[in-house]
Amino acid sequence: MNILVTLAICLGAILGIIVLLLLIALIKTLLTPTRKAGYLPHPDPEREEMYAEILGEMIRCETVSYTNVNDPEKFRNFHKVLKKLFPLVFEKLDITDIEGNLLLHWKGRLSDRPLVLMSHQDTVPADGKWLHGPFSGVVAYGRVWGRGTSDTKASLMGFLQAVEELLKEDFVPEQDVYLCSSCTEEWSGPGCPMIVKELKKRGIRPYLVCDEGGGIITEPLPGIPGNFAMVGVVEKGMANVKFTAKGAGGHASSPENDTPITRLAEFICEVEKRKTFKKKLFPEVLAMFKTFAPYSGFGMKFIFTNLWLFKPILPTIMVGLSPRLGAMVRTTVAFTMQSGSENYNSIPGVATLGANVRFIPHQGMDESLAILEKLASKHKISMEVIEAVEYSKIADMKCDAYRMLDDTVKKTFPGIVASPYILAGGTDASFFDDICDTVVRFAPVIYGQEQLECIHAVNENIETNCLPGCIDFYKNLIFANK
Repeated sequence: MNILVTLAICLGAILGIIVLLLLIALIKTLLTPTRKAGYLPHPDPEREEMYAEILGEMIRCETVSYTNVNDPEKFRNFHKVLKKLFPLVFEKLDITDIEGNLLLHWKGRLSDRPLVLMSHQDTVPADGKWLHGPFSGVVAYGRVWGRGTSDTKASLMGFLQAVEELLKEDFVPEQDVYLCSSCTEEWSGPGCPMIVKELKKRGIRPYLVCDEGGGIITEPLPGIPGNFAMVGVVEKGMANVKFTAKGAGGHASSPENDTPITRLAEFICEVEKRKTFKKKLFPEVLAMFKTFAPYSGFGMKFIFTNLWLFKPILPTIMVGLSPRLGAMVRTTVAFTMQSGSENYNSIPGVATLGANVRFIPHQGMDESLAILEKLASKHKISMEVIEAVEYSKIADMKCDAYRMLDDTVKKTFPGIVASPYILAGGTDASFFDDICDTVVRFAPVIYGQEQLECIHAVNENIETNCLPGCIDFYKNLIFANK
């Protein structure tokens, strides 16, 4: 009887503590003012129309790149278009063409804090049925349409036009500015590494590198309305991996257990259903949630305002809420390719499976691949790493260069809410890790849900009303670097 009484007292005490903690969390939530993200693009029809036409002309020059195919002449044709659109840039800046990859140097008064602005020239192919031709560059319904509009000729146009306009005013930057644009970004090719090699040869160590990857995202998470400047401070690593299962093969009329395809299927199920990779909240992700807290609906605000209480369970909640959130807390595996028999009535002697793996910094390339190899071996499957690259260096959000970028974002886009985040995709930016301590991923254009969904898909487009702000951001960043 005494044991039951003691147990009841303990349970009551635990319940009381839980209720007290939830009450404290509720009070803290209610005391946190609710805010709205206030930035909207300022109407500027004349500039908007001019920039849209410039971007449209850039889109009309097809710059599709293909894996392991170097085609410098295709991109030199694009350079001719750029020279026509931005004549002062190509007349007054020092131009280096490295097999179609561009490195433009604008000499400043000083050279101790060089600024690098980046955006790639190449695009992915444009398959499928489009509302407007993928290389038409049509301006309609308040948008520029075509492959490359949002990924990433808009930001390429942005900094080239910004420099063009400053040159017209005879402006000289306080610090050196480098404009970089590779033509192999879409397949992680050698373009950007060649640019970095050239900068190394010149002894250049950039103060800040600003590439694509982030952007002004409309409703970055469900239930958080408004435009938010999402600045990528780290990029996940990536590997393409091939798994191979072998067996006797044979006629499908008398199948044996444990065929190659069966083992691959069991392997897939185990990877996807078990807790294969550790879930962890990075300081940068915590900073993102703290930023979002005042702008969220009550449920999310309750969690984000009280990370002191929910931090241990939040990674699991994130995985359940959405794939985008889940990718911020763990290594991910996407099974993308498979092969087996070419006949319905034949059991293959060899079956293969392809996967794309994205490494989180707390469980990087070596550890993540070792986990997958161990699981594959358990199912009598061999693993081959086709290509792999480690996660990028994490930008220090407290350093002067990052604060300069953050201040520029807020100055250019009044009312904007800026937040760090982890980039799941890949960019050229990571190649600069060897020569720069502050590499960020932020394209100063607005990506609504429509724009996010059409990146690498049909009907890619960008809204024209965000183009003046894009040019202004690059001007302000150049002004700020003193």
